[in-house]
Amino acid sequence: MFEGALTAMVTPFTRSGELDEEGLRKNVEFQIRNGIDGLVPVGTTGECATLTYEEHEKVIETVLNAAKGKVPVIAGTGSNSTQEAIMLTEYAKEVGVEGVLLVVPYYNKPTQAGLYQHFKRIAEEVDIPQILYNVPSRTGLNMSPETVAKLAKLKNVVGIKEASGNFDQISKIFQLTRGEDFALLSGNDSHTLPILALGGVGVISVASNIVPGEVARLVKAYREGKIEEARKIHYELAPLFETLFIETNPAPVKEAMNMMGLAAGEPRLPLVRVSESTREKLRGVLSRLGILK
Repeated sequence: MFEGALTAMVTPFTRSGELDEEGLRKNVEFQIRNGIDGLVPVGTTGECATLTYEEHEKVIETVLNAAKGKVPVIAGTGSNSTQEAIMLTEYAKEVGVEGVLLVVPYYNKPTQAGLYQHFKRIAEEVDIPQILYNVPSRTGLNMSPETVAKLAKLKNVVGIKEASGNFDQISKIFQLTRGEDFALLSGNDSHTLPILALGGVGVISVASNIVPGEVARLVKAYREGKIEEARKIHYELAPLFETLFIETNPAPVKEAMNMMGLAAGEPRLPLVRVSESTREKLRGVLSRLGILK
């Protein structure tokens, strides 16, 4: 089972807008050195929508090689085309990742029956552990707890990254999947603590691109029964969680990483760098956390 704190990694670009492979390798080393439990490249935070197929595959391969088996790598291979998702998932399996992350199809607006058949087909075609990713704010479509429960019974479907923000729904997913070997992971940093309280086992985090150790400690503390310690870390990081999402992800986290000297670069169009006011808010939050002097 995938659990703990896993980082939804940014894809760093050079000044000319090309993939920064060396920077990506250094980011992987930074993550592992600071105690992260797993890495999730080429998801939403990794700007998968604006990567070419060649770049998508290169990012997966680079992260996998840099991780050297020290932590699991879960590659984002989702698409609104079932065949494209199968193709990307097959590649990820071929190069040796431990699992894949599959986003709910966007733009097409399939029914719940269509969602079930989409994920079922991928699970049948590619024998690799698969985590569903429900993020209605991005896809314009919510996957119901009943659909999730049906999918949880399938071989290869092992968990969900839940970013709906609907705690009644998240509770129902947990209730409906009890007894299954199915991991419930938070998809929002600010919801990690309450989702752990509902029965979740971890988070796929944006904030851990810059504070991997702190996010890992939050999850570890809660799961060891150190509730007050976990709550303390949550409130310390709460301003960061908020600031990282005042503009479209991953623009703020990339800006913060650039400030810290980590490899990030600018987001690709149609995303742009954050505004000056957001930049100042980020600088203030990072300074208060002792990350910037």
